[in-house]
Amino acid sequence: MQNDTGPTQLARRQIFKKTIAMSAATAAATAGISLPTITFAASLSKDERDEMTPADVIERFKQGNLRFRQSKPLQHDFLAQMRKSALGQFPAAVVLSCIDSRAPAEIIMDAGIGETFNTRVAGNVGNDDVLGSMEFACAVAGAKLVLVLGHTSCGAVKGAIGNAELGNLTGLLDKIRPAIAQTSYSGDRSADNYDFVDAVARKNVEMTVQGIREKSLVLKNLEAENKIRIVGGMYHLAGGQVEFFDV
Repeated sequence: MQNDTGPTQLARRQIFKKTIAMSAATAAATAGISLPTITFAASLSKDERDEMTPADVIERFKQGNLRFRQSKPLQHDFLAQMRKSALGQFPAAVVLSCIDSRAPAEIIMDAGIGETFNTRVAGNVGNDDVLGSMEFACAVAGAKLVLVLGHTSCGAVKGAIGNAELGNLTGLLDKIRPAIAQTSYSGDRSADNYDFVDAVARKNVEMTVQGIREKSLVLKNLEAENKIRIVGGMYHLAGGQVEFFDV
């Protein structure tokens, strides 16, 4: 017997899965049992992405982060997203975030496969390669938002404040150090004071956003034409909130 694994059969399987889920929800409701809302999240289509404004993308991330904090993420069908995005990708944003294992941008904003371009480097610092990647994401692939995402208790920022030196890491931390001098803070300005570390991390995000505009005429022009927005944000490890801010 021929094994039918074509598009028609796959569609039937998706309908079957949804029917089973709906039947379970109905039975649970009849029995007085409360079940979480079931949502089948697919990757973005070109039309869906193109209809979004930069403000829409930010709101999408805010709502996703709220779901993350409430432990109510969408039920992502990652295999379906993988199959759909294999035919073409239409991400809505490019995110420059830190390598820190506690701050995975897609998870903390409840995004799926094909929704975001992601660049991760210690201290969420920029360079020519990162800028080139962002230019591709926005000018070529159509992303609507550039988000520089720092986080609290950042080890790279702490290392920069403490003048840590280690191979190639030394040069990376040099990119963060200008933010130390630019940070207004009246208390203890040491690496052991995490309030100061967080203040420097925020300033580092602001300066990175400023650097993107100064060093990439492509992105600066796209923003001037209201085709994209370049914004900063901070992820708070305690509580899980992503704070967006204009810089």
